[in-house]
Amino acid sequence: MNIVYLTSEAIPFAKTGGLGDVGGTLPTQLASMGHHVSVILPAFQSIYSAGIEIAPTDISFAISMRPGKVVGCRLLRSKLPGSAVTVWFLDQPQYFDRDSLYGSTETDFPDNAERFTFFNRAAVQAIHRLELNPEIIHCNDWQTGLVPGLLKYDPSLNQCFRDTASLITIHNLAYQGHFPAQCFELTGLSWDHFHPNSFEFYNHLNFLKAGIISSDMVTTVSPQYAKEITTQQHGCGLDGVLRSVSNRLIGITNGIDESIWNPATDPAITVNYDVSSWREGKASNKQALQKRLGLEQNLDVPLIGLVGRLAAQKGWDLVLPVLRWHLSERRPTQWAVLGSGDPRYERELRELSNKYPEQFALHVGFSDNLAHQIEASSDLFLMPSHYEPCGLNQLYSLRYGSIPIVNPTGGLADTVINASTSNIQNNTATGFHLERPHPRALDEALGKALHLKYHQPKDWSQIVETGMSQDWSWHRSAEAYLVHYKKTIARKKRKVQSD
Repeated sequence: MNIVYLTSEAIPFAKTGGLGDVGGTLPTQLASMGHHVSVILPAFQSIYSAGIEIAPTDISFAISMRPGKVVGCRLLRSKLPGSAVTVWFLDQPQYFDRDSLYGSTETDFPDNAERFTFFNRAAVQAIHRLELNPEIIHCNDWQTGLVPGLLKYDPSLNQCFRDTASLITIHNLAYQGHFPAQCFELTGLSWDHFHPNSFEFYNHLNFLKAGIISSDMVTTVSPQYAKEITTQQHGCGLDGVLRSVSNRLIGITNGIDESIWNPATDPAITVNYDVSSWREGKASNKQALQKRLGLEQNLDVPLIGLVGRLAAQKGWDLVLPVLRWHLSERRPTQWAVLGSGDPRYERELRELSNKYPEQFALHVGFSDNLAHQIEASSDLFLMPSHYEPCGLNQLYSLRYGSIPIVNPTGGLADTVINASTSNIQNNTATGFHLERPHPRALDEALGKALHLKYHQPKDWSQIVETGMSQDWSWHRSAEAYLVHYKKTIARKKRKVQSD
């Protein structure tokens, strides 16, 4: 199969979140399965710090962005590490040679509509100039959302891409690329296409909505999230649009890179272990982490880990009250938190860590090394997100034998099997669900988990080992994508034949 993968992020070249992990890993996995995959992304400033050779090419072209403004770019070329995947960069310094991808921590770049309209239009031209002839173009999030519409409505592209299917993956519906109506002129399309059944959304240009409406298939990053986004509660205003395409909307759970996240081979942790040696391995790692973080060195005290953004979405309004109860009441638990985000949460967490240093360790910022050590050392991992399209940390926790406690939403509901009595009895349980998104419910779930650890150690061990034995690899996810690529291509061929 010939696949072109369009994304604004792909590790190791550009990353702000989970999109970068997917963009660098899924194409590599697809290529390893015998398919021809090309990746196209902007030549952000960050690509030059990836430590990988970036080669110039003699291919360049220009895009007429608006009357009197023609913008040129050239193509650069590289490879995804350890793969046969060619990466093509669209080099346009005016738009992409900046310190960050989308803006500062306070605000987006004011010209993002122009920057990413250019990226969409230039990506299509690059595919044509390179004669990639894809059977399917896989778009990702709002930053590539205009492409399916351009293929469908630009008369200069209709014949070139007549047989090419398009698919768009929604990684987080909250980010849509929502811009003033006048930005539509940047697309180069007739204003006849600016209407509610296409690019227009409440008199604004909405990149993601355009991709959803125009693409041949819509995917998102977990089956439960695919259901949730068709509801008013989680649809972020696009629930009606998504319900209208429900016959071509599916969820495929993300995978994890097991060459990086594998306790048996992980160089970041103190002692490697697997499902047969996790007790000794996790004990050694826990002891080393307690020493590193200045916590009381006591293997009998349960260690609770949290890694991720300090944001309301992640359920910190639930975690903070529970953390205060445990610390102020001197309950026999230890906590290790790694993350950054909302200044209010950072401030409150710093105050607690300063007051209870032997029970609570905080690292504000990010450390990949420490993230691995927390996963390997924790007895429990908290992830009570209010919404979570897929989530990766709960998958890392399962792999590392750190039992996750989650709010059952999105990918968390799909990947963590609740430790109910029946699920424990039939050996399918892998974690604990909150009964409702409330601090008391989180504390109750923690209590259930700790009761099991100390009073039903056989069941605890079974939950750990069931989680560690599951397959959440990218190979599994890639196989699911291939199934739906084939369905999408077949649907496109039928449509072309009927026209």
